[in-house]
Amino acid sequence: MQKPSVKRTKRSIMAVALTAVAGLALAACSGQGATSTDLTAKGPITIWYSNNAAEVTWGKQMVEAWNAANPDQQITAQEIPAGKSSEEVIGAAITAGNAPCLVLNTAPSAVGQFEKQGGLVDLSSFPDGASYIESRSGDIAKQYQNADGHYFQMPWKSNPVVIFYNKDLFAKAGLDPENPKLSTYDDFLATSKALVAAGVSQYAIQPAPTSEFFQMQFDFMPLYAAASGGTPLVKDGKATFADDNGDKVASFWRSLYDQKLAGQEQYQGDAFADGKAAMAIVGPWAISVYKNVNFGSVPVPTPTATKASDIWTFSDAKNIGLFSACQNKGTAWDVLKFATSQEQDGKFLEATGQMPLRKDLPTVYASYFAANPDYVAFGDQASRTVEVPSGPNTVQEMQAFRDAWSQAVIFGQGDVNQALSDAAAKIDDLASKP
Repeated sequence: MQKPSVKRTKRSIMAVALTAVAGLALAACSGQGATSTDLTAKGPITIWYSNNAAEVTWGKQMVEAWNAANPDQQITAQEIPAGKSSEEVIGAAITAGNAPCLVLNTAPSAVGQFEKQGGLVDLSSFPDGASYIESRSGDIAKQYQNADGHYFQMPWKSNPVVIFYNKDLFAKAGLDPENPKLSTYDDFLATSKALVAAGVSQYAIQPAPTSEFFQMQFDFMPLYAAASGGTPLVKDGKATFADDNGDKVASFWRSLYDQKLAGQEQYQGDAFADGKAAMAIVGPWAISVYKNVNFGSVPVPTPTATKASDIWTFSDAKNIGLFSACQNKGTAWDVLKFATSQEQDGKFLEATGQMPLRKDLPTVYASYFAANPDYVAFGDQASRTVEVPSGPNTVQEMQAFRDAWSQAVIFGQGDVNQALSDAAAKIDDLASKP
């Protein structure tokens, strides 16, 4: 992904398997082993959280607070073991039967596959499961249900993406850095041309042009969410994006690439931080990352002018999974609720700047946003985000889209509208498969 978060060192699949097997000893002393269906058992549990430094700091204090109050239900916590990806490590642990009780960094795109593996507990099966999730997150929680309306993931935190722009480069190009014209496609294209023509940066914007499935989350998805008023990519088992809104989004990006306003080659570095691109599509994590850039932020553009308060975008969420290998599921559920309580959500927001998927976020944490004005727009945007499709074939669906997008939009080969239609047909077929 584009986020300059700590990337895990690449390891072989064998190393991932060895990591999972090594966890068996840890599981044995943590009430884990053969799968139990008892949702009430209490006792020690293990959890994994992200290796992001800020999240580790938050996680350690959360664990300490829980352990101090619950001496007979201790948490043993660690960062997710290193591997090619977190998802591969978690999947290997499910296969080995030694997944931790909770993973506080579960990608929504992987949840359907983990569910298919039998690795996840249906949180709706707890007496207060669905009610707790929906009371915390509000209507947006329903995006995280499976096709049967069940929750195999706890909506936890999001990084709603927006446009960051370099005020200094805008000023050098003779553009107003305080009121940039970026709200519509026409304005965005005109501004992009002015930036490149002035020679202030090689490109106006440089999303990763690579073929990984998740890259669609940082070019097409945010703009389609905005253009369509929050329509998901797949609804009721059918792709939605081969429509007028999808065509407009794809044509807009095709114009950026055709006019060399966006680059077709991957930049080995951070194009925005290095001044190679004057704009970037980023989430609130970028505020601390780009401290040395004089940046401003605006919502993603729409085909015609739209009020900021009505614009949707991609969520870039990570959630919490409760895994079926856990023996003490009663404690795991209580810890999950503790970790997502109003108090802990506030501590998480303070520590990381990421947005808890909690309704009325700007008012619940009004003092935080008053003290941190750069985050206000993200707090508001967090209530209008769209998630990736649910189901066991999410990654394949997104890859089918990305392949079509790369060929037709990034590299300009073939008809854009036909490419979307062909991708939609493939995704309809994938969405129909168990």
